[in-house]
Amino acid sequence: MSQQPVLLPYADPGFVADPYPLYRRLREDGPVRRAVIAGGLDAWLVTRYEDGLAALSDPRLSSDVRDASDPRLIEQLPEFERESMISNMLRSDPPDHTRLRRLVSKAFTARRVAELRPRIQEISDRLLDAVVPAGRADLVADFALPLPVTVISELLGVPVDDRQDFQRWTDAMLVRGETMPDPVVVNEAWQHMRAYVTKQLEAKRARPGDDLLSALISAHDEERRLNDDELIAMTFLLLVAGYVTTVNLIGGGIAALLAHPDQLTLLRDHPELLPDAIEECLRYDGPVNPGIARFAREDVEIAGVTVPRGATVLIASAIADRDPARYPDPDRLDITRQNNGHLAFGHGIHYCLGAPLARLEGQIAIGTVLRRLPDLALAVPPAELRRRPGGLRGPVQLPVTFAPLGDRTT
Repeated sequence: MSQQPVLLPYADPGFVADPYPLYRRLREDGPVRRAVIAGGLDAWLVTRYEDGLAALSDPRLSSDVRDASDPRLIEQLPEFERESMISNMLRSDPPDHTRLRRLVSKAFTARRVAELRPRIQEISDRLLDAVVPAGRADLVADFALPLPVTVISELLGVPVDDRQDFQRWTDAMLVRGETMPDPVVVNEAWQHMRAYVTKQLEAKRARPGDDLLSALISAHDEERRLNDDELIAMTFLLLVAGYVTTVNLIGGGIAALLAHPDQLTLLRDHPELLPDAIEECLRYDGPVNPGIARFAREDVEIAGVTVPRGATVLIASAIADRDPARYPDPDRLDITRQNNGHLAFGHGIHYCLGAPLARLEGQIAIGTVLRRLPDLALAVPPAELRRRPGGLRGPVQLPVTFAPLGDRTT
């Protein structure tokens, strides 16, 4: 294994468009590889599936950034992440994580998600109603973006009149483009959002509704309820899980199918393959890229390589999910692939709580697009599609053409 750290070239348009050739070389170079990642930070990449699966369940690898030896990790976090770090389930470990997840699971139930199906279908159809007469659309701006924004807003109980502000603040905090966001703009949005959520918490306590925020307020166990800081942190976590990653799943999934016409035709002819198709899109080019960060509590041996205490370990799910030792012909999109078991949603105690909702939205959204937009095709050459660099991956725009006035049968 080479001891020289490899630079992940986020400023290279070719890498942003298709990082997988470099990822393949890194995986072939060794199971654990030093790298320089976004923000100039040093990390140890775990590039193979079995090692990544084990690392995601290893208690010696912490989710708490305060266990990292590099102070830049905290310094580079936006203000809202630093403030909510202690209360954030995503960045906590047991026993705090156990309590937080148990409380949230009482409110964010499988039944609550399943009951959203007809509403997600209704929103999907309404959004497509607005574009089908034209025969062309940007399926990110016109569809993949507003769908999960509407769903998560309704789930949290955000009033209709407040949703435009809510989305604007969320975009400023979470959506990343080709340049780093202005921290002043991000922090200003955070202040607005924190004040807004605090106000909503007061309103929901006074008059609870049939929404997730009210359910989170009332959730409790033998220890205690969520406090205000934990409720605010959980709201932001749900925004990340229920908004940005789902936008990228829908947009990226459609883009992947358009790049593989045989798979697109197969899915149109066999819509019962939709659940498998969503899993394959998550494996093939998922919204989290290159992976999931952990921090070594002590010296840890991974695949024969000793990772020092305090080091950042990047469990590179995007690389591991194309490991030929786990997946035959891993660089091919195959919607009939069985026993997928990808790492796009993580693994172990931090497995994505919002995975059922993301899957449901992905299935309904992509299924509705394929049913209602005949002759769907990219309106630009595939090489002209721009993707967000690093972290949360997905197309910035997805311009398409189709036969106008597609069948609205549901």
